[in-house]
Amino acid sequence: MKTSIRFQLSLMMFLQFFVWGCWYATVGNYLSKNLGFDGAVIGGIFSTISIAAIIAPLFVGIIADRFFEAQRVLAVSHIIGAGILYYISSVSDPDMFYWILLLYSIFYMPTLALTNAVSFYQMSSPEKEFPGIRVLGTIGWIIAGLFISFAKLEASSDQFLIAAAASLITGLYCFTLPNTPSESKGQPINIGKLLGLDALKLMKNRNFAVLVLSSFLVSIPLNFYFAFANSFLNEAGMEFAAAKMTLGQMSEIVFMLLMPFFFSRLGVKKMILVGILSWILRYVLFAYGDNQTMVWMFYTGILLHGICYDFFFVTGQIYVDNEAPEEVRASAQGLITLATYGVGMYLGAIVAGQIVNKYTIMENGVEAGHDWSQIWMVPAGLAVVVLILFLALFREEESIG
Repeated sequence: MKTSIRFQLSLMMFLQFFVWGCWYATVGNYLSKNLGFDGAVIGGIFSTISIAAIIAPLFVGIIADRFFEAQRVLAVSHIIGAGILYYISSVSDPDMFYWILLLYSIFYMPTLALTNAVSFYQMSSPEKEFPGIRVLGTIGWIIAGLFISFAKLEASSDQFLIAAAASLITGLYCFTLPNTPSESKGQPINIGKLLGLDALKLMKNRNFAVLVLSSFLVSIPLNFYFAFANSFLNEAGMEFAAAKMTLGQMSEIVFMLLMPFFFSRLGVKKMILVGILSWILRYVLFAYGDNQTMVWMFYTGILLHGICYDFFFVTGQIYVDNEAPEEVRASAQGLITLATYGVGMYLGAIVAGQIVNKYTIMENGVEAGHDWSQIWMVPAGLAVVVLILFLALFREEESIG
């Protein structure tokens, strides 16, 4: 790959995730502290991302992948997204906020697949070239979190204005990307294949069924972190919480680079089990830590993000890619994505919102905080169930194919 194209793709990834990182980790805190939304409302609002994740494959597969070049769809999506982000910064009604964020998410979520498509089209050896480019996306997220935090915008609507400006710049930049023509033009539309439903026949295999079910179940506690960790840390008195949360993405980079080392020594089952154990430990640390003498628990919980994500989700994706029959490999990955980022995280957002509401402390009819120890033990308990399920039923020696 030419150095100039590598630079273009790397900058594309940086901007793509900078936009998302400007608001996603901190919007829960903004909704709670600035607009006064309760836990159930915030959970519902977070579910819009998951709904859009379900719709995204259809958008990409039916529209973007058949009628337009990928880089042009990217550009238009981000430019429209910029307008929506600008508008949502002035929205204070819960129902209106939900629908506007859902509209934005429907435009943003397909761009995650489209940036991959643009990248892969330019690569002769994706397995070697893509990681070095994709890591710029994680760096973009980190830089966004640091900026929003140090600018003290975690509870401000200005985070959306920053994201809107970044989205407009991203959209305009995407027009300069290398051409990525439609590869599915003229081909029949297969809704089942787009959603990964062609891989349902693999559910007859116990390992695949256990992996899909475990991925779905672990996505429920996952959304407790995304939706409420920033609110929790701010409420606990941690300064620049969003900046410190980027330590999780930094650890993600480190453990991603170390994955080949652990693969050869632990194998798939042990790596996934370590990932689930890390989810349990993270939430227990949050439940019993504080911002004084036990603040190390908060930092450890944040730093565990790399193991939580890489050892479970990335390991599962690699396992499916290696073991699933070639003719349904893409569908198998699509089914896991649907089960996790779609259905699992949707349910997680709803459950998390209800649990936060249940343990909200009220004084004279006014919200006075939350019993976070009780809240965090719920996702910890859910992760224990997944751990027992996976430990008992997954057999590494049995191939999916």
